[in-house]
Amino acid sequence: MNMNSVSQHIVLSDEAGQRLDNFLFRHVKGVPKTHIYRIIRSGEIRVNKKRADASQKLVEGDVLRIPPVRMAEPKEVPNERISKKITSDVVVLHEDDSILVVNKPSGLAVHGGSGVSLGLIEAMRAQRPNVKFLELVHRLDRDTSGILILAKKRSALLHLHEQIREGRMEKRYLLVVHGALPVSGKSIPLKYPLLKYLLPNGERRVRVSADGGQASHTNIRVKGVYHDGLCSLVEAQLKTGRTHQIRVHLQSLGFPIVGDAVYGKPHLASVFPRQALHAERLGLVHPVSGIHSEWEVGLPPDMANLLLQAGITL
Repeated sequence: MNMNSVSQHIVLSDEAGQRLDNFLFRHVKGVPKTHIYRIIRSGEIRVNKKRADASQKLVEGDVLRIPPVRMAEPKEVPNERISKKITSDVVVLHEDDSILVVNKPSGLAVHGGSGVSLGLIEAMRAQRPNVKFLELVHRLDRDTSGILILAKKRSALLHLHEQIREGRMEKRYLLVVHGALPVSGKSIPLKYPLLKYLLPNGERRVRVSADGGQASHTNIRVKGVYHDGLCSLVEAQLKTGRTHQIRVHLQSLGFPIVGDAVYGKPHLASVFPRQALHAERLGLVHPVSGIHSEWEVGLPPDMANLLLQAGITL
């Protein structure tokens, strides 16, 4: 693919903390590393309109200027047929000139990469060829279902990022964990600092680390314990939005999410084919109207059936 014009990218929360060169290696795949280092040294890459060093750590909200570069041709082109197939199970909850809110099914990556040629964002862009700007406001893991918001204007993206940074965007999840958490009407704060790292194969992982980890905060409320303490139903509210935050926080608490093959218990990963994690509610201030808006979606069939088998009723 040829990038024939200058592009801009706004750094999301789960991209923050990366070195500039490492980010570019993944963002402009197919470009030789030597060329990436050359355009950084020449000042063609700008961070917040300033020259940057390859080792500079990116911060959420940074605006990157990326010059035209020749990239490798993708294996697939997001034509109408492919994009319709990808988004066939995506339910649009709300759309206007500024934002697009969808209910993402599990198993659908939000963007291409890591073995996935196309994701939700590429398919949505293909479905809306007249929309000049369409970016993810936040992310959901591939196997996490639920509400996802996209911005159709750069001003809307910046406004929504500000709400996330200031903790004014409400994001609530339902999850099932292994073990019996104490049931209480009180909210339990989990504040484990999280550090991102890469495996040799390039896959992203997160661990709790007081040394270099980013401050992270999840509030959980235990809704019930079932099957004689084998599992618990938990509601989680994100106060920060780090990569894999809920999954790693619950693992660190000693109650990994059912079906989590990465951060869960290996011998129990086959209990459920994915992490039992669903983004059920999203609340925000509309970036244009200033009106508080809220959306809520029920559990998908696979997770509803899991709860039914565990004797859990909502």
